[in-house]
Parts: sequence; structure tokens; C-alpha cells
Amino acid sequence: MCEANIYIEKNGSDDEEPELFLAAANEVIPEEENVWRVTSIFGEQKILRGRIKSMHLVDHMIVFTRDDSPEKPA
Repeated sequence: MCEANIYIEKNGSDDEEPELFLAAANEVIPEEENVWRVTSIFGEQKILRGRIKSMHLVDHMIVFTRDDSPEKPA
């Protein structure tokens, strides 16, 4: 299997374990700047606002940092 678990860093801290956001993701698709649609092998879809911090493909792990910046004006 080629899926990965998606994690989010809490408060951007390296001291804490990242929190699981979506298990067994098989798609990570950019929707717009720092906005991603992730889909699991079970069909569950979530939208994530953040930046990829690291990908550990052997460990099936993708870590994001949360992007809590205000929405950009149109």
C-alpha cells in the first residue's frame, strides 16, 4: 500500500508530537495557496489549510504546519 497518515503540528512546536489529521491518505491535492484537499483510501475527504513541513515516505507520514493567517482579500 502507498498511503500515508497526515499529521498537523500543534502550535508549530517541534517539542510536541504532531496530531493525526487523516489516516491512510492516498491523495494530497493543492486547491489554492496553502489549502489542500486530502482523501483517504476509504473515501473520506478533508480540507487542510497549512504548509507541508516534512514528508517521511518510508514511515508513511506527511507533517503539515497549520496556516492560521487571515483570508486574503479578493
